Amino acid sequence: MATQTIIQTIASGKHTLSLEFFPPKSEKAIEQLEASSRDLAKLNPDFVSITYGAGGSTRHSTFTYAERLKQTHNYKVMPHLTCVGHSKSELSEIIQQYQQAGFKTLMALRGDPQGDAQSFTPHPDGFQYANQLVDFIKSQFPNFEIGVGGYPEKHPEAQSQASDILNLKKKIDVGADFITTQLFYNNDHYYRFVEHCRSAQIHCPIIPGLMIPTQLERVERFCNFCQAELPIALKSALASAHGDPQALHDIAVNWTFEQIKDLLQNGAPGIHLYIMNQSKFMLALAEKLSEANFLVHQ
Repeated sequence: MATQTIIQTIASGKHTLSLEFFPPKSEKAIEQLEASSRDLAKLNPDFVSITYGAGGSTRHSTFTYAERLKQTHNYKVMPHLTCVGHSKSELSEIIQQYQQAGFKTLMALRGDPQGDAQSFTPHPDGFQYANQLVDFIKSQFPNFEIGVGGYPEKHPEAQSQASDILNLKKKIDVGADFITTQLFYNNDHYYRFVEHCRSAQIHCPIIPGLMIPTQLERVERFCNFCQAELPIALKSALASAHGDPQALHDIAVNWTFEQIKDLLQNGAPGIHLYIMNQSKFMLALAEKLSEANFLVHQ
């Protein structure tokens, strides 16, 4: 297993490739995760992340599958950790567990409101903002590398992009090491976001997060959820290919390939893929990238 931190890998000049998994909740989903993680190990990603369910609902399975990904496939794993539903003592216990198990990096997030709530309510003895969680980790567990999230098109709850950037800067100022963005399908949003971050004296690596647009319904759902632009060209292409699996496959892979090629040619430090525990499209994308000498991982 590589001993370099994510920051050290980026600093070496290598474009990083990373993948995001989520903890399965059924036997079928377990089989899918096992198969996908096995298939994707051949890509030798620089790291993978695994998400943390709403309200800490996957707290134990996040740890279980983070361990499994690390031990079975030799992945460098970055578990997600959120503030939702946790006291400071519970958070400390969770972080200690990761530390004792040999994990080096955490993705520190506030988390989404619980259930049908419209606004986030912190635990009475917990944290309301991700920057407080970052500060807590760095003060109590200073050896952890910390990733945080950023929204190229503004967090849905933020009043403005400027205020969102200022909140992001708070996370960096208390010790976050790098930013991974929410998904986007128009690279111009990423470039403007990076420009705004640099103007705000945020100088850490900003890794673009992408999701392969495998089907229109899923793309629309995620774009609506995080208030991201769905380009007309992509929407039209997916709609016209409805019912044609090969056409949908080609559109999805080609769109993401063009995004990645453009991003890497214009200064992105690497690419993070939200793969939804599926390997088919990612393997096809990786083959196309390798043929073009982008993100070649051996």
